[in-house]
Parts: sequence; C-alpha cells; structure tokens
Amino acid sequence: MDMTRRAALMTSAAIASSVLFPMRSFAQETPRKGGVFTVHYGAEQRQLNPSLQASTGVYIIGGKIQEQLVDLDAKGQPVGVLAESWESSPDGKTITFKLRSGVTWHDGKPFTSADVQYTAMEMWKKILNYGSTLQLFLTAVDTPDPLTAVFRYERPMPLNLLLRALPDLGYISPRHLYEGKGDIRQNPVNLAPVGTGPFKFVQYERGQHVIAERNPNYWRANAPYLDRIVWRVVTDRAAAAAQMEAGQIHYSPFSGLTISDSARLGKDPRFIVSTKGNEGNARTNTIEFNFRRKELADIRVRRAIAHALDIPFFIENFLGDFAKRGTGPIPSVSTDFYPADNGPQYPFDKKLAARLLDEAGFKPGAGGTRFSLRLLPAPWGEDISLFSTFIQQSLADVGIKIEIVRTDGGGFLKQVYDDHAFDLATGWHQYRNDPAVSTTVWYRSGQPKGAPWTNQWDWTDPTIDKIIDDAATEVDAAKRKALYGDFVRRANTELPIWTPIEQIFLTVISAKARNHSNTPRWGSASWHDLWLAE
Repeated sequence: MDMTRRAALMTSAAIASSVLFPMRSFAQETPRKGGVFTVHYGAEQRQLNPSLQASTGVYIIGGKIQEQLVDLDAKGQPVGVLAESWESSPDGKTITFKLRSGVTWHDGKPFTSADVQYTAMEMWKKILNYGSTLQLFLTAVDTPDPLTAVFRYERPMPLNLLLRALPDLGYISPRHLYEGKGDIRQNPVNLAPVGTGPFKFVQYERGQHVIAERNPNYWRANAPYLDRIVWRVVTDRAAAAAQMEAGQIHYSPFSGLTISDSARLGKDPRFIVSTKGNEGNARTNTIEFNFRRKELADIRVRRAIAHALDIPFFIENFLGDFAKRGTGPIPSVSTDFYPADNGPQYPFDKKLAARLLDEAGFKPGAGGTRFSLRLLPAPWGEDISLFSTFIQQSLADVGIKIEIVRTDGGGFLKQVYDDHAFDLATGWHQYRNDPAVSTTVWYRSGQPKGAPWTNQWDWTDPTIDKIIDDAATEVDAAKRKALYGDFVRRANTELPIWTPIEQIFLTVISAKARNHSNTPRWGSASWHDLWLAE
C-alpha cells in the first residue's frame, strides 16, 4: 500500500470528533433480565483459560467464565472477587487470603483453597506468561482450612504489587479437573472452561463462535442479567463493522475495527465509541528482535532499524489523537513508575541508520540489499498491520529487505513464542498498572518456552535480570520507582524490544448496552452487571 497521507484514515480531528459521548447517564433505568449480547472476536488464540494465558483475547471470553481472587473497582482500586480479604506479614514474605464461602464450580463442586493452591503453584508459577516472573519467589501456598490460602515467598512480595497483578494474573482453575489428568497445557478443559463466574461455557465452534449462558447458581445476588453471550469470530474488520450496523454484533473490543470504521460509527447515535473502560490496558506498539539471527544480535543493527523509522510521520498520518511517541517499556500513563529519564531515544535519521549498518559490516549488495528478514505482525489490530507495512517500506530505504508473514492469532503465538520462527515481530505490549505485572517479563531471561509475550528472543542480560528481581521484591515505593528507572534506561540502551508508539484501546459498543465500560479493564471483566435495554 502507499504509505502517504490517507484522508480515509482517522486523522486527529476525525477521531476526536467521533468520540463525543464516551458515557451516558441511565440512572433512572431498572436493569432488564434477559437478552443475548454478541461480541466481535477478531483473533482466536486456541486457548480460553486465563489461568494459563494472560491476554485480552483470552480474558474477553474466559474472564466471564472463570474468576480471579481480586479485580479492580470503578476507581481502579483492588476489590475482592473470590477473595474477601487479605493481609501481609511485616516482612512481605507471607500473604494470607480469606476466600469467599458458598461458591461452587459450574459442575457443582465446591470452590476451596485447594483450587487456589493448585492454580498458583502449577499454573501461575510454571506456565502462565507474566505469572512465571511475578511468582518467581513463591515457594508454597498453605491451605490450613478450605477458605484460607497462605502464600509464602522466598523474597518479599509487595502487597500492592500482588493486588495490582491479580486482576490479570489471579484467575483460578478447578483442581479436580486438572490434577492427575496429564499435561495441563493439553487438557481439553482449556477449550471448554469450567469456572465460578456469572456465565457457563456451552460451545466453541472453531472459526465460528463461542457461547456461554447464565450461571443460575452464581454467588452474586440477582446476577447476571444477560441470558447468553455469543462471541462471533469475524476476522475481517470491515465485515465486523457491517455486522454491527446490521445489529448482529453489539460490541467490538480492543480497537478491533478499522480506524475509519470506528470514526464513522462514532457519529452514529446507535453506537458509542470511547476509550472508557480501557484505562487498565494501555498499550505500546512493539518491534521484537530475534537474537538467533546474527544481524539482529548486533546492537548497531537494532539501533539502525529504530533510526530508520519515521515514527512521528506514522502516528500523524495513520493513528491520530490516541497515539503518541513512545519512550520506553513503561508508558507515560503510569504515573507511579514513569521515569524522568528514559535513557537513549532513537529519532528518525536515515543517514545514521545506514552508517550503523555499514559499521556492523553489512554493506549493500546487489540491488542495494544488505540482508533480508522475516517480519511476523500480530493479527490483533489494523494499526499493527499498517505498522508492519510501514516497517517494510522504511527498511527497504536502508537496504534491509522485509518479507511480511501474516498468520492467525494461534499461528502468530506459536511461531514467535514457541517455534521462534521469526526474525522481527510486531504487536502490542499491554501495560497493566505495575511493571512487574506484564512488562518486565518481556526482558527477564529464563521464561518457559512457548509462554506468550515473554522473553523468547534468546537474549540474556544479567544486569537487567537483577534489576527486575530487586524491583519486584522491594517494598519501599520510592526505591521501587528508582529501580524501574534503571530498568527502562537499560532496556532502551540494549534494545531487545523497541516500544516506539503509545496508544489506548478504542471500544465500539451498542448504545443499548448498560453498565458497560465501568471499570478500568472492563473488556476483560466478568460482565455480571451488564444488561441490554430494549
């Protein structure tokens, strides 16, 4: 495609004018029972269990079926779900959760501390991307009674960190359906989840839909309101927008539609287009480097690639007001941890890029090509697809030939994080309230092979590993922030990943929806209070 300015895309003015009514007041209305809420599901991930895979593509379904110990309330503060209360020992090495009584799994079995113990030790610590680093120093979970779970750590676990992490990394799975059943990753329950949540799994037809129905025995009084949720698999974004206009889809999450369609629907009173409810899922666009390629193992090449991309041009012409230049792995929305000094930045400088490539020994050959790379773009959003094409055309100008290899969601995750069959990858990093939740795991070595959105680059840096471990176990808030400043500067210097663009997700939802977008991670939340007006 021609990467010149395109009037059809949402410019800054167009996107601003489309997001007119992010929330509307329906205070006088009485919630209505019943109805089917249909969701645009744009990229299947071949996994529905959020205890095993932390991803908005999993939470959007699994988060309605399974529940976590703690979530975030409307003000972004931790609130109990399966846990009713918690306390930490003075040394930060023991954290005790009191669990909710009277909760049952969808198959009728009681929920107990044994489920928490098994999930934490066998799933979070060993398998869950992000969880493996967060729980690195977890040594045991004691269960003195069915409603008490005592987490024991080798090094201090800051209570605020754990509470901020558990909304995403604290989903519980039923021990009785996993223990002694073979490889946890291959358990069929992962694609037909059993939870304690407001909706019970009914059916998953690959490439078609996922269906869940109201849990009649849900522990929250009078919830849920909806009869059923249907996640409709629609990989074509234009087709998804057309189905929304036809009333066949009520909700497209996480910037799932094209930028131009979002602008158009934002002017239609039947829909609300907003960033509301996505505050807990700020994101940055990424470029990930595979160090198994000798060219990319050379820091001069990685820096050359960064200097070869005119990021301000791309943002201005293709993304609009909800994007800005990124400065490092911790985005500027993180008021608690964003450092005053982010370390090296990489402004657009094509001549410098060419000089760095020459210095690295990769001179232009026949036709001006220095070497070729395979780029795998994640299929999550239009911006990623556009960015991959922009990368391809920009790097051609400095003699790097790029082959773009497009796959579905499952294929992307397998090729990048399991098979390591990529040279460059581009997608999203989602920042979740604290760097130790979902950011440092992209840089910490020793991640389990195949764990999505973790360090699978064949890159190890003992210095950054120590910074990450020290920060994750530092209970003094000021010292933690200082350590994360060190982390950002080291990451931007070594550049195993580049995070050049900050964004916030757009939601497109039917104006008939009520109680939507009312928490910072609403798309991932349980929707126990969501209802549809007639």
